[in-house]
Amino acid sequence: MKRRFFTHLALLSLLSVGLSHPSLAQTPISANTALLQEAGLLRNQGPEGLQAFLTHHARELANRTLPPSAEVRTALDKLCQQKDCYASRLYWYTDLEQAKAAAKASGKPILSLRLLGRLDQDLSCANSRFFRVALYPNAAVSKELRDHFILHWQSVRPVPTVTIDFGDGRKLQRTLTGNSIHYVLDANGRPIDALPGLYGPQAFLQQLRQAEQLAKNLSQGTEAEQSAQLQQYHRDRLAALQTQWSKDLSELGISSLPKLVELPAKLDRPPTAEEASRIAISKMVVENPILISFRFAATENQKALESITDQATWGKLAERYAKDARLDVNSLALIQAKKFASSPATAATVSAEAMQPLTQKFEAMMALDTVRNEYLLHSQLHQWFVQASATRNVDVLNERVYAQLFLTPSSDPWLGLASEDIYSAIDNDGIR
Repeated sequence: MKRRFFTHLALLSLLSVGLSHPSLAQTPISANTALLQEAGLLRNQGPEGLQAFLTHHARELANRTLPPSAEVRTALDKLCQQKDCYASRLYWYTDLEQAKAAAKASGKPILSLRLLGRLDQDLSCANSRFFRVALYPNAAVSKELRDHFILHWQSVRPVPTVTIDFGDGRKLQRTLTGNSIHYVLDANGRPIDALPGLYGPQAFLQQLRQAEQLAKNLSQGTEAEQSAQLQQYHRDRLAALQTQWSKDLSELGISSLPKLVELPAKLDRPPTAEEASRIAISKMVVENPILISFRFAATENQKALESITDQATWGKLAERYAKDARLDVNSLALIQAKKFASSPATAATVSAEAMQPLTQKFEAMMALDTVRNEYLLHSQLHQWFVQASATRNVDVLNERVYAQLFLTPSSDPWLGLASEDIYSAIDNDGIR
């Protein structure tokens, strides 16, 4: 309490220094500088510091449908270490040891995000950007994360970006390839579950609640008992997934049912960026026009699973779970604000009806990602946990996830974007 009291005194002193300090009387601190310094001070207080900032600026942040000033948004992003924090109001640790200490003190599990790029920058990988608009601002998801988890993120590697210059002053900037995953860790940093890629808000919320209950159940007993209980949990989840999978496909008239956990044959070469992009549908829609224009060769891996469940079948499966991918008003407001970021006046006048085609398409893609991630990727993770295969250490598990599930292994520094068997007629194949 004493430390917090002195921090608040320092904050009040900072906010008034432009008026009271003789040496600064002629050069008062700008509002932007003061906000950034305020955020820097409060950052050290953890989630309580974020709450102090939100309380101090409650008037400007009261309207959840309109973004606050750019200065307040920038300060909040610094305090939270998350882009568009004004919409989610979530505090993220970027040091895992600090997150573990907070988890032990609070009795909460850790939700650790691994991504390409940085969560506090606009151009992080596509899925992490979708998390920031569809999941973290969602009122129910945000409350669940704030009340029941310690949040942490870590960058796996920088995200590749491409800028297309049209030569007339217009430029188009995008990211290429890269996926994200949320790990649920106990207070010691041991993985207990993992959610690969993008889920719809309701599906994500359900997964969070199951993981929180699992963490509570694992808090008792010896280490051997906890390990046995963790394996049984994932065995049960895998069995439940297989049952639901069979039911879903049977109701679609598909009788020859493939197993969920069959992995593709091992490739004798690094996966291409185009192959990796197909794992996440919503990400693929953003990235593939650019990837295809680069004409990267991609060898089709025809698995029994994908031959039976073609794209049309996946679409029908996604329709069955469409309600799990509905955006709430907070997410819709953020999407609208970002869509028209260069013209706030336009954003304020665009009707919900005018935005509906865009948001409906996004929801459909998110529903598709949800079923594919749950059936294809999460099922494989359940199997790894059942086998206790490289799942005790989050860094080791993450290496395997990015190599085998996301097809972007750390051994390939070019993330499948530079193929040795494609001739470009550019010096050094364009590698700088």
